[in-house]
Amino acid sequence: MQETPEHMELRRTVANIVENDINPFVDEWEEAEAIPLHDLLKKMGQAGILGISKPTEFGGMALDYSYEIVFAEEMGKVKAQGVSTAVGVQTNMSTPALAQYGSDELRQEFLAPAIAGEMIGCIGVTEEGSGSDVSSVRSFARKDGADYVISGNKMFITNSIQADWMCMLCNTDEDNGPHRNKTLIMVPLNDPAVSRSQLKKLGLHCSDTGHLHFDEVRVPQRYRIGEEGMGFKYQMEQFQEERMFSVARTCTALEMALEETIEYTRQRIAFGRPVLDNQVMHYKMADIQSQIEAARALLYRAVDIYTAGGEVTKLASMAKYLVGVMASEVPSQLLQFWGGQGFMAENRISRVYRDMKLVAIGGGANEVMQQIICKEMGILPRRS
Repeated sequence: MQETPEHMELRRTVANIVENDINPFVDEWEEAEAIPLHDLLKKMGQAGILGISKPTEFGGMALDYSYEIVFAEEMGKVKAQGVSTAVGVQTNMSTPALAQYGSDELRQEFLAPAIAGEMIGCIGVTEEGSGSDVSSVRSFARKDGADYVISGNKMFITNSIQADWMCMLCNTDEDNGPHRNKTLIMVPLNDPAVSRSQLKKLGLHCSDTGHLHFDEVRVPQRYRIGEEGMGFKYQMEQFQEERMFSVARTCTALEMALEETIEYTRQRIAFGRPVLDNQVMHYKMADIQSQIEAARALLYRAVDIYTAGGEVTKLASMAKYLVGVMASEVPSQLLQFWGGQGFMAENRISRVYRDMKLVAIGGGANEVMQQIICKEMGILPRRS
């Protein structure tokens, strides 16, 4: 992936927002366990960075996905991963299928205001008992006249407490099998038949995560994205962009944590010399930096293929698996070098330690990534 002057200009724009409109406030948002998401997304929409790869007729920039990666890398510099998670849901999780397969009418109603930062979206896939196993989703949308009537539950949904709408994966028939009976439907969340409750989490404290119950929620069938029964396929396609976004953001965040640890251990004196002066530190820092660069190189290769129209399921899954392992191991290794200070909440390394654990779970758990890789290698049978 070669960075052009246009990439660098976008990088500067995003960096300016992170520096001036996000990082000065993240401690406050973490303490409050809430981001003023409508206000933040409005600012980002005005800067034109919420629709980087989306069609220009709906307010986007119609740039290729490499620009989304630049955006994700700069969002990795946000000092609370809950913020970059919330923004990533808006840009790379709830809107890709809508942008690619939604009707013009649907995109005008939901995509355009999402790109402008005037509406917040969320993605409704996970349910109790059907997180990594997307095929086991139980929410059902039955037809009634010109409408769908939706019943079911969605769990662990980022942005859902503040969201205006959900891109929801539902079963729409009982006969075609788990991979051909699902449909993506746009569901406004201001309906009184939708109830929401906020969940408390180990990390990502500032990002709202909810459980939603749908009790005979009625939406017009024109709110369907693309073809009925194609929702599983559309969702699997969306996961590739979500995973590449996660890899780009995580590489940057880990690199920042590494740099902060190097600086801290340069100043921390133990047994008469800086902690950084120990050989074990040198080797560990070199090992971590090498892992980050290896994951980034794999990501860039995937992005080059993806922007050329190629298939990247295997490469994206490999990159996501690698950063999932790193996100579970590296923050713990770095925190150790902070000693007792690393265990204090006011030091950012403890937030990195809490927040990073989700990388190995969300967007496809590590074990699911391994399964996908094995299927792509021909070791395990593919789904029918």
